[in-house]
Amino acid sequence: MVLAETPPPFSVAEVFTEIRLNSWIAVVLVVAAGVYLYGVHKLRTRGDRWPVSRTLFFLFPGLGGIASVTVSGLHAYDETLLSVHMVQHMVLSMVAPIFLALGAPMTLALRTLHGAPRRRLLAVVHSRVAKVFTFPLVAFGLFIATPFALYFTGLYEQTLRHTWLHELTHAHFILVGCLFFWPLLGLDPLPGRWPYPARALLMLLSVPFHTVLGLTIMQSTTLLGGDYYPSLHLDWVNPFDDQKAAGGILWAGGEFVSVTMIAVLVVQWIKASEREARRVDRELDRQEARERAQDQNDATVRSAARD
Repeated sequence: MVLAETPPPFSVAEVFTEIRLNSWIAVVLVVAAGVYLYGVHKLRTRGDRWPVSRTLFFLFPGLGGIASVTVSGLHAYDETLLSVHMVQHMVLSMVAPIFLALGAPMTLALRTLHGAPRRRLLAVVHSRVAKVFTFPLVAFGLFIATPFALYFTGLYEQTLRHTWLHELTHAHFILVGCLFFWPLLGLDPLPGRWPYPARALLMLLSVPFHTVLGLTIMQSTTLLGGDYYPSLHLDWVNPFDDQKAAGGILWAGGEFVSVTMIAVLVVQWIKASEREARRVDRELDRQEARERAQDQNDATVRSAARD
């Protein structure tokens, strides 16, 4: 697939003037937001609380992050500029999934549903397939292997020439990002969740891979996508310069997100430790109260026996 007409030079204004709301992604995002808000409304109707922060995380940086790179003007250039595609890559695989996980949609569904639908959802969550794909090492392998397999094979050029494959790649980015970040940062109940030190270590191990990938793309003398970008004959951008910018975006963005997520994990770890300490303190207080009550009963019995 080659663009039918030469697009105008990329600018910030184009991001807002090239918004497209007629894609299937826009429909999915609207439906997802509506279902989530309906769940929140249903909880509040029956008097249950749902943290506002979770709703904001899910709707704005989560679904909104996906919308910002798939239905805005950025989408109009994701087959024209590798640097724009790389921004999409970062948002879809590393930014939006984090906030979707912090929105805890699975927990919301489990608290909202009853009867057979709830049992079916629990069956899916605890199924063997879910246990395999949410196992941190499996998700880590998919997360790391995906960009290498995409950019250093002929697959990336095919995604540029076939729209359906390009859209499928977007969905794959989101899915892999969710599989990786959900067990690490998410609040939903998942099987086999690792302790916080192991999660932080896994997040730390992802940093070198983004550095290597970004630097490799920056230093490559071969264009990703083969002759696709030169075939566009754009007189306002040099494909090699744009590829260097794309590698820099991946390198810097990957490190920033990874380091930020390590900090978030540490904060979650500290809060979990504080909750556990309070739980232990309450249990010790209850135990001491029981011992005092027992001592008082024993003293009462001994006093009655002496009398």
